[in-house]
Amino acid sequence: VQLQASGGGLVQAGGSLTLSCATSGIHIGFASMHWYRQPPGKQRELVATVTSDGDTTYSDSVKGRFTVSRDNDKKTGRLRMDSLKPEDTARYYCNIARFWGNGTLVTVSS
Repeated sequence: VQLQASGGGLVQAGGSLTLSCATSGIHIGFASMHWYRQPPGKQRELVATVTSDGDTTYSDSVKGRFTVSRDNDKKTGRLRMDSLKPEDTARYYCNIARFWGNGTLVTVSS
């Protein structure tokens, strides 16, 4: 089983990025997909979840700015991030059940 997050990078405050999570070796159709982030020196926190039915939830800190989605046929997930803030700087991970991707680094400059 592999989860591969990609799409991170350096962006100015107010900018946008879209993260992708590619999966293999796992049937994601019935599982929720989660996005977590871990800022430098801080604990990992849940950012967004998309269920198998497409229902979404967000942390208060990203609500209205981030959009999570998934494509079960392609076995991928996405996290669209708009109006980025310096405090969004973190390594972002996708997660399904007990499986984790390696993370992708997002750096937002002020």
